[in-house]
Amino acid sequence: MVTPEDVKSYIAAGLECDTLEVSGDGHHFEALIVSPHFEGLRPVQRHQLVYRALGERMREEIHALSMKTLTPAEHASRAA
Repeated sequence: MVTPEDVKSYIAAGLECDTLEVSGDGHHFEALIVSPHFEGLRPVQRHQLVYRALGERMREEIHALSMKTLTPAEHASRAA
């Protein structure tokens, strides 16, 4: 069974992240992903970057992934 730590390591291996938090039950996962690579991208393009980092795992191992994808500036403004 895939763990949240597995999903976190898969994403981190394929996408530079300033903040990466993943929770889940082995089938359904939620992630907060903060990356400078999201600058200037629409939400769907950001999700595509994450899906690209996960590759075939998204089809074979991970059944559902809910994402919050933020730039570092967006994340900082939420924390303020």
